[in-house]
Amino acid sequence: MAQSQSARQTAETTVDVRATGHVRDALGTPRLSYTFEGDTLREFVEAFFAEYDVRDLVIAETAEESATRGWAPIDADDVPGSLRKNPDGEQTRAYARILVNGRFNETLDGFDTKLLDGDRVALVNPFMFCL
Repeated sequence: MAQSQSARQTAETTVDVRATGHVRDALGTPRLSYTFEGDTLREFVEAFFAEYDVRDLVIAETAEESATRGWAPIDADDVPGSLRKNPDGEQTRAYARILVNGRFNETLDGFDTKLLDGDRVALVNPFMFCL
């Protein structure tokens, strides 16, 4: 049976992008509305970084870029919530993070996190976290 016309069409999602630090400087604005084809963080990232040259400010290409020397060791049992790392190619640089509605994408479904119209996606570099 042939797919219906609406099933073949790709969803379009509009999110509110917030940018800080180096990403804000590169974009020239701290916030913008962005519409892309799809409804996942992965599709947003692919489209946004194809249009705006800020991928290297956010995404780590190697394990060394996703961590930094001097981070204090932590006992994962003492940290509230779930600690999980995104797969290679989806990890952020040591001092950068991608948040969806104020939550780290790693604590959601990573790059498979579903996005809805009006969601807020923050591209943060530098990011500092203190316990």
